[in-house]
Amino acid sequence: MADGDVMEHEAVHEAGREAAPAGLASVLLAEEGSGDEAASFPCEGDVIVVGAGPAGSSTAAFLAQRGLDVVLLEKSHFPREKVCGDGLTPRAVRMLTRLGIDTSEDAGWQHNRGLRVYGAGARGFELPWPELADYPDYGLTCTRSRLDDLLAGRAMQLGAHLVTGATVTGPLLVGDRIVGVRTADGRTVRAPVVVSADGNSARLAVSMGRQRREDRPLGVAVRSYYRSPRHDEEWMESWLELWDGTPGKSHQLPGYGWVFPMGDGTCNVGVGMLNSSPAFGHTDYRALMKSWLATTPGEWHFDEEHRTGPILGAALPMAFNHQPAYADGLLLAGDSCGAINPFNGEGISYAMECGEMAADAICEAHARGIGSAAAERALHGYPTALSARFGGYFRLGTIFVQLIGNPRIMHICTRYGLPRRTLMIFVNKLLANLTDRHQGDAMDHVINGLSRVAPSV
Repeated sequence: MADGDVMEHEAVHEAGREAAPAGLASVLLAEEGSGDEAASFPCEGDVIVVGAGPAGSSTAAFLAQRGLDVVLLEKSHFPREKVCGDGLTPRAVRMLTRLGIDTSEDAGWQHNRGLRVYGAGARGFELPWPELADYPDYGLTCTRSRLDDLLAGRAMQLGAHLVTGATVTGPLLVGDRIVGVRTADGRTVRAPVVVSADGNSARLAVSMGRQRREDRPLGVAVRSYYRSPRHDEEWMESWLELWDGTPGKSHQLPGYGWVFPMGDGTCNVGVGMLNSSPAFGHTDYRALMKSWLATTPGEWHFDEEHRTGPILGAALPMAFNHQPAYADGLLLAGDSCGAINPFNGEGISYAMECGEMAADAICEAHARGIGSAAAERALHGYPTALSARFGGYFRLGTIFVQLIGNPRIMHICTRYGLPRRTLMIFVNKLLANLTDRHQGDAMDHVINGLSRVAPSV
């Protein structure tokens, strides 16, 4: 599949899934009943959030929790699928906890202990999630159809008004400032502040003049599900050697393959690749995934006979590729602003963190009086906060992406770095962005120090 053919797809993939908590938004919407939809459609609110993925639902939940009238608009109906690896690192677990969601195994979640890494012909070795004060020591896997349903439902529980089947087609403007949105069926919703959380297409952001920055990394990922006896493994897996031809006799590509056990009889299996390689956009990603899986043991069942759905792809906008994150009444959150980690392609935790930070800025603006100069300063504090938390780290990731775009450097990293366990523990912390801010170990101090001194993206 050429780069131009890789785009976000939506497909229902619920074939007998039992693991992970059941969806919540679909249940709550069903309990409400359809009623008179025209009468119940909100005409205004304190805040409009466009998109009910992890960024949008988290933003709406934190806003509603603090008493604001939030309208959450979602173009699809729950449950709906999104192309994703379905892996949640301890960063994401922490954010689920902050939203008041029980992530215990008793609540139905599939826990994992860390990352098992393969590469350089070596047997896989295991890197447990670090033991930290700031983050839990376990990760999760959960399909996006379940996760997004759960997060949207949590926003509803806290008071947000969720409207599904509402495709936003453009902004309502007063001068250059957004004051609401219109939907495909001709309806309008007004609010003094709007959050664009509509995914990697960033349609609302683009309509407001936020074009993609070409100097930011871009990735692409494809994935599918396979029935496999490895579905209940305790480790997420990363395969660091992808080749554009015969393994060991061709160029190594800047990317990795993954196997994430879902605990429901299936594994989420996929590959991700970065645009720092000349091969980007000229690679058949489906074929790349199949050729890699052909090298895995047959008893794992990563073959066509055991594949349960299509191989689907999505773009991964990284390192704040749409800027500014706030201007003219519009805040960008999640994939809409490119809040994806260049080191590993992780986006869910950063989307949720964006949501909380956006809610902080908006609530402060409301407290100061929306429309005042003081309120506007609070809203402009949002991109400042994003830069302070992630800017230097994302800059390091951008440099990393450029380096491993050279096949020779990628080969050296996997061949000589993987056998050194202490180095890999450091790399695991760096790539997953898992350090303690205060009183961490020496590795934490090095990573935090590098992030502080690196210029913000």
